[in-house]
Amino acid sequence: MTDTARTARAGVPERPTLDGIEERWARRWQEEGTYAFDREKATVAGRGSTTAGTPRRHGRGDDVYAIDTPPPTVSGELHMGHVFSYTHTDTVARFQRMRGRNVFYPMGWDDNGLPTERRVQNVYGVSCDPSLPYDPAWQPPDAPVTEALRREPTPISRRNFVELCARLTADDEQVFEALWRRLGLSVDWSLTYTTIGRAARATSQRMFLRNLARGEAYQAQAPTLWDVGFGTAVAQAELEDRERPGAYHRLRFTGPDGREVLIDTTRPELLPACVAVVCHPDDERYADLVGATVRTPVFGVEVPVHAHPLADPGKGTGVAMVCTFGDLTDVTWWRDLDLATRVAIGRDGRLLAEPPDGVPVGPYAALAGQSVNAARRAVVESLRDAGDLVGEPREITHPVKFYERGDRPLEIVSTRQWYLRNGGRDAGLRAELLARGDELRWVPEHMGHRYAHWVGGLTGDWLVSRQRFFGVPVPVWYRLDAFGEPDHAHPLTPDEASLPVDPSGEPPPGYDESQRGVPGGFVGDPDVLDTWATSSLTPQIVGGWETDPELFDRIFPMDLRPQGQEIIRTWLFGTVVRAHLEHGVLPWRDAVLSGWILDPDRKKMSKSKGNVVTPMALLEQHGSDAVRYWAANGRPGMDLAFDPAQIRVGRRLATKLLNASKFALGLGAADALRTPATTPLDTALLAELSTVVATATAAFDGYDHTTALQATEAFFWRFCDDYIELVKERAYGTGPGADSARAALATALSVQLRLFAPVLPYVTEEVWSWWRYGSVHRAPWPTTYEVGRAITGTGDPALLRLAGDALGQVRRAKSERRLSMRAEVPLAEALGPAGLLDQLTLVADDVRAAGRITTLDLLPDRAPELVIASAF
Repeated sequence: MTDTARTARAGVPERPTLDGIEERWARRWQEEGTYAFDREKATVAGRGSTTAGTPRRHGRGDDVYAIDTPPPTVSGELHMGHVFSYTHTDTVARFQRMRGRNVFYPMGWDDNGLPTERRVQNVYGVSCDPSLPYDPAWQPPDAPVTEALRREPTPISRRNFVELCARLTADDEQVFEALWRRLGLSVDWSLTYTTIGRAARATSQRMFLRNLARGEAYQAQAPTLWDVGFGTAVAQAELEDRERPGAYHRLRFTGPDGREVLIDTTRPELLPACVAVVCHPDDERYADLVGATVRTPVFGVEVPVHAHPLADPGKGTGVAMVCTFGDLTDVTWWRDLDLATRVAIGRDGRLLAEPPDGVPVGPYAALAGQSVNAARRAVVESLRDAGDLVGEPREITHPVKFYERGDRPLEIVSTRQWYLRNGGRDAGLRAELLARGDELRWVPEHMGHRYAHWVGGLTGDWLVSRQRFFGVPVPVWYRLDAFGEPDHAHPLTPDEASLPVDPSGEPPPGYDESQRGVPGGFVGDPDVLDTWATSSLTPQIVGGWETDPELFDRIFPMDLRPQGQEIIRTWLFGTVVRAHLEHGVLPWRDAVLSGWILDPDRKKMSKSKGNVVTPMALLEQHGSDAVRYWAANGRPGMDLAFDPAQIRVGRRLATKLLNASKFALGLGAADALRTPATTPLDTALLAELSTVVATATAAFDGYDHTTALQATEAFFWRFCDDYIELVKERAYGTGPGADSARAALATALSVQLRLFAPVLPYVTEEVWSWWRYGSVHRAPWPTTYEVGRAITGTGDPALLRLAGDALGQVRRAKSERRLSMRAEVPLAEALGPAGLLDQLTLVADDVRAAGRITTLDLLPDRAPELVIASAF
């Protein structure tokens, strides 16, 4: 890293401007390694002293501040929500760096998974067909393709498809990086990683194999939430309820002795999958039916009647049919009551060609191969013809489960999948993970309740396998028996040293490729790991777990996890699970959660609503500091409306900082640094600045960048509008009073630049370069001790406010008379309490000079508060 302390001063330009500073300083920061993490200086317990003198948890030294940066999904465009939250994190990194911490601030790209596949399909009009051979000469069509090609995509091999995914994400990542650099993120770009990169694949597979060896990962054939559109299983954490229109259909089942049993259902198409009927144990209406059987309409299948507490006596007729599987409650009933299985719907979302066991072929034939909606219409028509549809369907609106990225309702099908234990079925592990949540520092604090609610409400383990292509392959193979059937109970695994592996293209140890798919040979697991199963390992990936143990010891556990509140259940919880199982610790100390970005109508911005604003044009129009200023006005966990007016305020602030700094330096402030301020007005300024430093420091320590910015900004405007105006005449002169003014200006400017630096990195670096050496972002964070050393005696902040009030009244009098601010005031009378006027005498010379007052008379006890009466 270049020693930025040797960077020469640039001198004050004749015409300061914000134009072009982003490109110039971004290049300089990269060339000089301003934000580089210095691993050689990072300490480990027992290998050197730490800044605080004591080692940190898990062998870490306290000199490092490590951030587990959220890797954005590179399957579209960055939007203002990204700018909002990543700016918050960057203010933390900059503050900690100035506090003397060795900041580990990486950047990752989350480039595997379903969103990338969907983007590739839409951009190039292709689909993946694993049965096709690899074509090394294949080239994609020019993008974007026609809508017709999207509707009828070109099938390509899995390897061709994966290569195309990698190609598109690489292009997207360059665009993302350019935007992040323009925004001024103080990332160490040498620490960049991708979740599909070789290191990430090896880390993800290594952790999976260790989970498997300890019994934490397991395979099971079970009912699975299935997204028909994507053709894959999804996990509980990826579900969302969406209100959809539906209808209740009242069906007539037949009980013993021809008894009529009426059942309401929204899914009559699942009638051939019915395996039981349930009622509540305390429902006397059906008590005599429990243990008996009833016959389904249309299909005439005998199914048992059971009692179960989840049956709701007040819903519908109080009795429900259990189908395998209509919803998650069906799964619970099926498991609790040990019911039979009749699968009717396949992975393609259509009814199977053959009827389930025990269902007659005749009435089922009309449903075979039909879509769910078509089958529903056919069953309803059959019920109506048989007289077993009681009344007409009653239209309703009800919540339906969707995969969060999908556009079709989920089905539940029986599949073989990989799971990771997460406390959903283990009370002991659940308690341990809840305790981890209590250990974590949550910002805002109430976000911890969301974590506890999620963990407490888990109903199953984490489903980590996906039936997709662009992801980290599940690193196992299966022996094939003499009949070519795989032995799922005894998977073949690779050595960790050989990772990453791709079982679809590599043989397992002890086999060769000729044995693939033949009896007595092997077959690779065709699935990939859920993207969160890799993203949950971001600390291990970027920290070099098991591949760079010295680095890992220096940065893990990390200090900060910044992220969105909506992915507490996925990214945050998943990372806690993996670190707890492998390392026995939390992966970080603090979690800071972002709020939402709202549009001007106070609605959440989202791509689906079409109200997303993309940031690059705003950065180019207003400047990065202005956009960062807007973002920093939103606190962690709090929503913020997108407001172009607020961005313009940020632009004016940055411009004022340029001009006020030029003016102060023009008064000779640069040569007065580290000399004491002696006059009352100057010491008053610095005394108030000392309280601002204390406020901003405490706020940043608490991840409250907004309070830090507001305190600094309020002081800055008083500094510009009051202090500079009051002191400039004196500062132009010579002697002790002028020396004091220049000393106060120098200290105030130096401190304010550093206070603003985390939020406004470009303009502060620009001004710093005019008169100071090195980078403001490597300069020490200001302290109250530093400011106090610049004060001779004690300072009274009230004096600055009093002088500012007096000058403000004189200005208003001139403005009301439409006079120039440079107009002379022959006489001004100061009225007010005697004690207040005694204080005013301490700054009276500066008030007279700034107000161009010839005579200032003090008239004590003539008014209850300060009044300046100007005579012209």
